[in-house]
Amino acid sequence: MAQEEAKEVQPKKSKKILILALVGVVLVAALGGGGAYWYLSQHKDGEHGEKHKEEEKKPAKEPVFVTLETFTVNLQPDPDDQYLQVDISVQVEDQAVADLIKLHMPSVRNRILMLLSSKKSSELISVEGKQALTKDIIAQLSKPFTAGGKPQVVHDVFFTSFVIQ
Repeated sequence: MAQEEAKEVQPKKSKKILILALVGVVLVAALGGGGAYWYLSQHKDGEHGEKHKEEEKKPAKEPVFVTLETFTVNLQPDPDDQYLQVDISVQVEDQAVADLIKLHMPSVRNRILMLLSSKKSSELISVEGKQALTKDIIAQLSKPFTAGGKPQVVHDVFFTSFVIQ
């Protein structure tokens, strides 16, 4: 009986060793392949590598801002009459867009005045209201100034003064 037990134990151990050896070989092959892929992708001198180098050489664009004159408007009654006085700076894509906005300043001011005068003080008091107003101003300023013209790229609107009385 002891011999039968020894024979049964011996095949189980050899199967475990064989499985562990196979797992080890597969693991080493996978790690080696992954490492080779990583190394070759990092040191590739082909077309992709050159594009990556060009991207690194480009300096970051300086932000371009257009400061608008102070806006003073009557707000919609809520329940009393109130007015809003606000100073706005607009961040645009480049100097060409800034020049275009300056060229069309009467239209810009009209769009913003119409938007501001349609609001109630209760809409603008909260941070969420100011953020919604920012989105509305960006939408108004992004519209083309001429029929068939391309839209302006406006990145952000900043309130440098915001007073409701």
